[in-house]
Amino acid sequence: MLTPREQVVTSHEELQRLAQEHSQYSQRLESLTEKRYLTDEERMEQVRLKKLKLRLKDQMQSLEHHRQSA
Repeated sequence: MLTPREQVVTSHEELQRLAQEHSQYSQRLESLTEKRYLTDEERMEQVRLKKLKLRLKDQMQSLEHHRQSA
């Protein structure tokens, strides 16, 4: 079992990883929105990336809440 300090460090590292992944998805979405026309595959990727970003955002908020209550 992790000590409270170890939990904070672990959650901080996880937050950094999630934030980096979120940023990568944002950059890809931005490149897609700059295109005048999207293929069907690109539209599906756009929807998928938006969902992934939302999931990551929820995970980050959950970790933040957990860190603050620890």
